Amino acid sequence: MTTTLDRAAQPAAVLRPARLSLTPKSSLAGQLDGAWWPRSRDLGAELPALAAALDAPWGRVTRVSVNPGRWPVVPRTVAVDGRLLHVGWFAEQDPDKLILLSYTVGRWDLLVIPPETEPAAAARLMAAAAIPGSVLTAGVLMANETVIGRGIRDARRREAAWEDEGGACMSPFGEPMGRSALPLPGNGRR
Repeated sequence: MTTTLDRAAQPAAVLRPARLSLTPKSSLAGQLDGAWWPRSRDLGAELPALAAALDAPWGRVTRVSVNPGRWPVVPRTVAVDGRLLHVGWFAEQDPDKLILLSYTVGRWDLLVIPPETEPAAAARLMAAAAIPGSVLTAGVLMANETVIGRGIRDARRREAAWEDEGGACMSPFGEPMGRSALPLPGNGRR
């Protein structure tokens, strides 16, 4: 369930810099304009730092659109430097994407990296989302990272098993094999 609140009257908290990776200015238009890695799922607390970080390179952000599936509370407005940032939500929007709008500059789409993501995975996602002209969508990048992360975890698990067994060769039945049990190469020597 998603809840909407009006937080415009609440005092602003101390802003930590936004963890952000933006596509360099280029004539190549891609699916994404970068990535944002919030520290929590509190949209009202995270948006001021994001908007402040984007003011210089992009201009004043006036509206934000999210998918409510990733945010437990979606405020209607968020106070940013004495002004209000309007927040909307659409269930049809890609849940891994945040859309930013400005009256003067236009629209930007950012990949939203979940706050609980490991730093190495977040770094890969931030780099991939900032490639100019990339045709990969937010959902595809997140799916790719799931596969990459699973492969890395599997490789670490296999390496740990190898180390736990003392580096012994294993038979197809999971039993350690000595060197003498290995087949002889073509020249007959071990």
